[in-house]
Amino acid sequence: MKKRARGFFLDLLCMVAGSAIYAVNVNAFTAPNNIAAGGVTGVATMLNYVFGTPIGLAAFLINVPLVLWAVMEIGYKLVAKTMGAIVISSLLIDLFSRFIPAYRGDSILVALFAGVCEGVGLSLIFIRGATTGGTDLVARLLGRRLPHLSMGKLMLAIDGLVVAASAFVYGSVENAMYACIVIFVSTKLIDAILYGMDAGTGKLFFVMSPCVRKMGDRIIEELDRTVTYLDSHGGYTKEPGETMLCAVRRFEVYQLQNIIREEDKNAFVIVGEAGQITGEGFRPMHSDDKPVKELLRELRSKAGGSGQ
Repeated sequence: MKKRARGFFLDLLCMVAGSAIYAVNVNAFTAPNNIAAGGVTGVATMLNYVFGTPIGLAAFLINVPLVLWAVMEIGYKLVAKTMGAIVISSLLIDLFSRFIPAYRGDSILVALFAGVCEGVGLSLIFIRGATTGGTDLVARLLGRRLPHLSMGKLMLAIDGLVVAASAFVYGSVENAMYACIVIFVSTKLIDAILYGMDAGTGKLFFVMSPCVRKMGDRIIEELDRTVTYLDSHGGYTKEPGETMLCAVRRFEVYQLQNIIREEDKNAFVIVGEAGQITGEGFRPMHSDDKPVKELLRELRSKAGGSGQ
């Protein structure tokens, strides 16, 4: 009970803090300067410009059908935290609109600071395994129907459509370009805060613990990922055991680490960078991908033909 209570408190604290910073970004930087930096909030910002609807309320209403779709597709347990983050962020955006002053200075400074605020705010929410709905939720749902497309490409396509639409709504190509700067800065900052400065396509976990079966069951249920159990033998203990192998995308790292920590805080964990992951749930193996032996033969033949 103590562990659950502490986890709930940390979830709530990070969601409120992250949503507050994100709300400052919307009310101080993006909305007053007609910048729709992708996602549901970007759509809500454009609706506010055209119809005067509250941004938080519009974002919440747009997210409702997306959450219902997610519950039907992947179950309510996997989107429970996201539902909480959507409610909190929507409320704070409209609440902060009453007293947060708008900054209408240099446009480059607006885009840079908006990207920093968005990156920090979303990182705090992502750390606890939640999202604010919108682009990442839609991309995840579409990815189940379009497995041949990576989640990164789907998110980029969705954000790209929103940014392109903003150029027509605001009648300014420059505003769309500033939105691209916001997206770029926030994305890089999220990567740096959550996963360090590397930007590979995934992380590879090797976990040695007597509780790997329990961890694996939770990973399958909560992350919708699969695991592989490898027979191992301790060199020091001389005892047989199991090692769990699991590959995840970068935004799932903290969720996986939390599961491991909750099941066995003394687990021995090795985390490596996976520069490329192919297969179910990741990048598909294309038919024109050639085996390593065939590539080596081609290189040798070219070297022989050139007399080297």
